[in-house]
Amino acid sequence: MATDHQSNGHCQCCSFLLQVLRGRWFMMFASFLIMAGAGATYLFGTYSKEIKSTLGYDQTTLNLLSTCKDLGANVGVLSGLLAEVTPPWLVLLVGSAMNFGGYFMIWLAVMKKIAKPKVWQMCLYICIGANSQNFANTGSLVTCVKNFPESRGMMLGLMKGFVGLSGAVFTQIYLAIYGNDAKSMILLIAWLPALVSLVFVYTIRPLKVSSHPNELKVFYEYLYITISLALCLMGLTIAQKQAHFPHVGYIGSAIAVCIFVFLPLFIAFREEFAAWQQRKQPTPASAVVIVSQQTTPVATKSEIVEIESDHSQTLQTENKKQEPDQTPCCGNIFKPPKRGEDYGILQALLSIDMLILFLATFCGLGCSLTAIDNLGQIGESLGYPQHTINTFVSLVSIWNYFGRVFAGFVSEIILLKYKVPRPLIMAISLILSAVGDVLIAFPKPGSVYVASLLVGFSYGAQLTLLFIIISELFGLKYYSTLFNCGQLASPLGSYVLNVIVVGRLYDREAMKQLAGKGMTRAMVKDLTCIGRQCYRLSFTILAAVNIFGALITFILVMRTRRYYSGDIYKKFKEQIAAANEKKMASKQNVSGNT
Repeated sequence: MATDHQSNGHCQCCSFLLQVLRGRWFMMFASFLIMAGAGATYLFGTYSKEIKSTLGYDQTTLNLLSTCKDLGANVGVLSGLLAEVTPPWLVLLVGSAMNFGGYFMIWLAVMKKIAKPKVWQMCLYICIGANSQNFANTGSLVTCVKNFPESRGMMLGLMKGFVGLSGAVFTQIYLAIYGNDAKSMILLIAWLPALVSLVFVYTIRPLKVSSHPNELKVFYEYLYITISLALCLMGLTIAQKQAHFPHVGYIGSAIAVCIFVFLPLFIAFREEFAAWQQRKQPTPASAVVIVSQQTTPVATKSEIVEIESDHSQTLQTENKKQEPDQTPCCGNIFKPPKRGEDYGILQALLSIDMLILFLATFCGLGCSLTAIDNLGQIGESLGYPQHTINTFVSLVSIWNYFGRVFAGFVSEIILLKYKVPRPLIMAISLILSAVGDVLIAFPKPGSVYVASLLVGFSYGAQLTLLFIIISELFGLKYYSTLFNCGQLASPLGSYVLNVIVVGRLYDREAMKQLAGKGMTRAMVKDLTCIGRQCYRLSFTILAAVNIFGALITFILVMRTRRYYSGDIYKKFKEQIAAANEKKMASKQNVSGNT
C-alpha cells in the first residue's frame, strides 16, 4: 500500500510538472527570458569605442557599422515570412545560430584572433547578429500576442519591457563575470542569448485562446516585478557610479538582478497549481442531480435549440473563416477591409495608415537610434569617463523599459477609459525625444543624464506603440510579417540621420580640430572630436525631424479617432465567449451522461 501511495504521489508530481512545462504561464516566463536577451543591440554604445580604437575607424565608418546593426535589428521580413510557414521552435533555432555566429566573429576581430576584417565584413557580422533579435521577437513575442489577443497591449508592454531592460541586465552580468572589460561584453552577447533560446526552443508554441479568471491580476503582478527590477537596476547603476564596487559586489548585484528576472517562474507554478487542483475536483453531485432531473420533454426542446443554435453558429463561423481565406495575403490590394479586421500583407503595406506610420517611424525611431548609438562618443566629446558612459547606456536601457511599459499598460488604461487614440500617445513621445535632442545639442551640467532618460523612454514607447497600433489597425492574421515590415523605416532613418547627418558633421568638426593643431587625418589612428560643438548642429537637426514626425502622427490621430472611440476588442471577446459556452456545454453533456 505504501509503495502504491508513493508511486501515485510520484505520478501526480510528474503530471503537475508536465502541466507547468506545457502551460501558458511557463511559456510566458520563457518568453520573458528570451526577450531579456534580445536587446543586445542597445549595448552598442558600451563596446563601440573598442571597435573604433582597435580597428582604427573614424566616426563615419563607426556610424555605418551601427546603421548596419540597426538594419539587421529592424529588417525582420525574413523571420516574419519564416514564421508564416514554420513552427516557432525553428524560428528561435535560426535566430540562436545567427546571434552566436555574428557577434562571435566581431569578438574574434576585436580580440585580433583573426585577420582584420574589411569594413563590409564587419557590417555583415553585426547585421547578422542584430537580425537574430527579430527571430526572437517573431518566435516568442508574436506567439504570446496571439495567445493573449484581448490583452495584447499589456503583453506587448511586458515583453518589450524586458527587451528594454536587457541592456542594464547584461551590464550587471558582464561586470560580474568579466569585470569592466568592454571587449568581453561582445562575447557575452554572443553566447548568452543563444543559450537561452536553445533551452526554451520547444516551450514557445501557439495555444488555444481562452480566458483566465486571474489573467489581469497576473499581468499586474508581472508588471510590479518588472518595475521592481527596473528600480533595482537604477539603484545599482547609481551606486556603482558613486562608489567603487569590488568584484564580489558586482557578483552580488548580478545575483539580485537574476532573482528578479526569475520571479515570474514562481507565479507560473502558482497559477498552474491552482488550475491543477481545480481540475482534480470532482463535479458537484447537485449538478448531476439537476441534469438528471431535466431529462424529460424539456431536454428534448433544449437539444433541438442547441442543435439549431450550434448549426447556425457553425455556419457563421465557417462563413467567417471562409471570408479571409477568400482574400489571399497579396489579393484585393485596393479593397481593404475595415480597420481592425485582418488585412492582407499588401493591403496593409500600401494603405495610407501604414504610410503615415512609416514616416513617423522614420523620424522618431531613426532619431532615437541615432542618439542611442552615439551615446559613447557624446560622453567622450564632453569629457566623461568610460564608467559614466556605461551609466548613460544603462539609464537609456532602464527608461527604455519604462517607455515600453507605459505604452503597453498606461496607454491601454487611457484608451479603455478615455478613448484616447494610441497614435496621439506616439506623437507625444516624439516631442519628448525632441526635447532630449535639444539637451544634447546644448549641453549643461547633468543634461546628458536627463537626455538619456527622455531618449530611452520615448524610444521604448514609440517601438511598443508601433507594434500595438499595427495589430489593432491591420489584424493578427499576418501580424508576424506586418510588424516586421512596419519597422523597416527605422534602419532607413538611422542610416540617413546617423551616417549622412550626424557622422559627417562630427567628422567635419573633428577635422577642424586636427587642422587647428596642424595635423592631418593620416597622422592619427582614430578621428575624435572633443567639445560641445561636436554634436550641436546635428542634434538640432534631429530635434526638428522629431517635431516633423509628431506633426505627421497627428494626421493618423485624426484618421483613427472614430475607430478608437469604439470597442476594438469586441471580436476577440465574442470568440472567447463562444469558446467558453462550448466548453460549458461539453461539461454539461459529460455530467448528464454520467
